[in-house]
Order: sequence, then C-alpha cells, then structure tokens
Amino acid sequence: MRYSSGEVTGLVATTLAIAGIGVGMTFADKGPHLGAVAAGKPPVAAVAGSIAAPGIPAPQPAASSVPSPAPAPLVIRRVLPIAGAIRYGEWHWDESGAPAQGPLVITVDLEARVISAFRDGYEIGTAAVLLGTQEKPTPLGVFPITQKDAHHQSNLYDAPMPYMMRLTNDGVTIHATTVQNGYASHGCIGVPLEFAKKLFGVTRLGDRVYITRGKHVGVGDDLT
Repeated sequence: MRYSSGEVTGLVATTLAIAGIGVGMTFADKGPHLGAVAAGKPPVAAVAGSIAAPGIPAPQPAASSVPSPAPAPLVIRRVLPIAGAIRYGEWHWDESGAPAQGPLVITVDLEARVISAFRDGYEIGTAAVLLGTQEKPTPLGVFPITQKDAHHQSNLYDAPMPYMMRLTNDGVTIHATTVQNGYASHGCIGVPLEFAKKLFGVTRLGDRVYITRGKHVGVGDDLT
C-alpha cells in the first residue's frame, strides 16, 4: 500500500524535519501489500507522547551481549491482503493461516514508514509508525531485541514507553506511542498501543529487527 500524495500534508520550515516515519520493508509488485506512507515528510508539531498502560506484565531482564549466530534464510510466504493505504495510527494483525511456531522477524523501512512482523515467513502484523528526526534519526541495521519491559519508563526523557522492546544500548526501542501526523520520536520506532501489545506478546529476546531504507521484497524473497 502507498499513501496518496495528498494524505500526508505540507512541510513546515523547521530544523526538526522528519527523516522518515515508518518501518517494515516495502513490498515489491510480487505481493498485494506495498505498505508505504507518503513520499512527502509531515510537519513536526511535537515529539510524540507515550501512552500509559497499567496492569501489564513485569519487565524481562536485558539479554546477554554475546552475539548470536547468523540467521538461516527466511523466505516470505505470505503478506497480508490489505486494501488501500495504512494511515497514521492504523494497524493490522491476522495470525490465521500462519504457523503457530517459527522464527519471528520484524522489518522496518525508513522510506516505506511501515513495520511488519513475520512468523516463519508469514506476515502476521503491520502498521504505519513514527520514527526519529534528522537530529535524532532511527538507525539502519539489524538489531536483536535485547530487553523487554511492558511498563518501561525512559530515564532519558522521563516518559512512559509501554511494551518497550530494546534494540540499542543508547536507547533506540520499539514502543507504544501516539502515532499521529506531525509527531516524531527521539529515534525510537513508535507504534500504536494495541499493535505494540500484540507485538510484545509474540516476540522473544534475540528476535531480529531489520531496519532498512527502501529495500523492496515480496513473496519468495529472503527476509534476512
């Protein structure tokens, strides 16, 4: 899916121009799900506030820093048949037809601005998201989840980060936040609260998150 040119409006003359707001790999014409947000950058009104989430599980400890072995190839077997564009705050989740077990891979594309979760090659969830600014960009690379905390409190910004999944030691995480046009993060990947809750529930420490810019993949391609 792609946003139409009018769906993300206007640029504001500001030094906090958003470098990219979204994640998940862009799907090529091999599948129905293209998952892209508008090519234009939205205005930055404020850094997105986090959403409180009471009554949620206790945090998991940080994982060991010992590097894990390189992953085996993981081929895309299915993408979700979503019609139309994914708008800010919208998300989709459908595990029907997907294996109950299997390796989980999360993809993030800074150009597409969409996050996707795959289990054993089957896409089970996707959403449009917030990313960092030019001053505090979301990094490119492959990052294992090293810590999970459902009710994390940021010690850098003194803000709640529900369903936090840590990717880097300097504070880049996936977490629930207000996903809205005109907002940005401090480099984190911000996702809608209910999507974050579902993603938190299926991930494990060590699951890999692939953050790319404009990488096109489709059914039959290697996710890793």
